[in-house]
Amino acid sequence: MEPLAAIRWGVPTLILMVSLLVQPSISIYCDEDDCYDLLGVSQSANSSEIKKAYYKLSLKHHPDKNPDPESKKLFVKIANAYEILKDEATREQYDYAIEHPEEVFYNTARYYHAYYGHKTDTRAVLVGLLLLLSGFQYLNQWTRYTQAIDMVKKTPAYKNKLKALELERTGGMTNKKKGNKQINKEMVEELSKELELQIKGAEKPSIWELVGIRFILLPYTVGKLLLWYGCWFWRYQVKQAPYSWDDASYLTRRSLGVPLDSWGYIDESRKDDLVQRRLWEKPNMESYLAEMRKESKRRR
Repeated sequence: MEPLAAIRWGVPTLILMVSLLVQPSISIYCDEDDCYDLLGVSQSANSSEIKKAYYKLSLKHHPDKNPDPESKKLFVKIANAYEILKDEATREQYDYAIEHPEEVFYNTARYYHAYYGHKTDTRAVLVGLLLLLSGFQYLNQWTRYTQAIDMVKKTPAYKNKLKALELERTGGMTNKKKGNKQINKEMVEELSKELELQIKGAEKPSIWELVGIRFILLPYTVGKLLLWYGCWFWRYQVKQAPYSWDDASYLTRRSLGVPLDSWGYIDESRKDDLVQRRLWEKPNMESYLAEMRKESKRRR
């Protein structure tokens, strides 16, 4: 019974909270008041009638004419109502909100777009968005990197490598006294900085990899890419020159679908063998794949 009671009380509470948080869409225009009622005109009034009613009320409630604090508050509401109804576009949006109060989010979006969209510099929005995305990207990369480093430092392989480096630094002498824990800790931190930890998928964050920096450098990147393609076309398509080792390696990697970082871990002799096979040519690739299939069956 207790879970049923919790549900019975929880649902009305949730509905009440939502109703309090989500205001009617017309309230964003003139708060809880009706813009037409504030000016004392009907919804079918034309622009001249609205303007005439506003000037009449502004003379009556202007702070210079009427020092009453309540009158000053009313003048602010009247001025706001006139700003909404004098413009055909915002008046049309307000009328739509009156007729369709259930479309809360749509009416709210139209309101803020009309009032703040034209006042906001698109370039400033773009810069702010890029800065925000770059900040989140850097924070995410740094978190992943530090977590990966902490995990690697707990592995036996890392501890053995650290111990070997310590022996190398101390000439094979290690201090086993318990009173030197602080010194050992400082030495561990110092030695850890000397070890380059290359962790695939969790590289150390770099500002050059941020989306904001890449966007700024986009014209340079595109220009460099076009120049590279132009040189490639002139050298190998027009002049029919033989491929250099670096370019042949690029073609081999692309044919095999091997990323650049993975290609760096391949043995040099293996690289030379793959490049010599000219795998970017279809017959050679088919022959290589057939050999790989035979080798796989033989190992089974």
